Amino acid sequence: MNEESAPPELPAVKMPETPQKKRGFIDTSIVRTLSFGSITLCIVICVLACLLAIWDVAPGDIIWRTVATCIIISAGMMAFGVINGLYGPKE
Repeated sequence: MNEESAPPELPAVKMPETPQKKRGFIDTSIVRTLSFGSITLCIVICVLACLLAIWDVAPGDIIWRTVATCIIISAGMMAFGVINGLYGPKE
């Protein structure tokens, strides 16, 4: 094929980028930060409670209630983060 019959090359067209809207009823960065902080605090409390139980510093009943409470709070924060993302405005 000779150069005269070849179609001219078109310049590449760059599509404008639309900003991605974050999903979430409440701002996801706030929810993520709050969830991470709460879950981290619960893990630290559980570790300390287990250490107290190992060394017999506190009664076992109080320790297991503390651990169970922290597990429930952590699970609730994880569920809140997931549900917040699901019920946000459509993109």
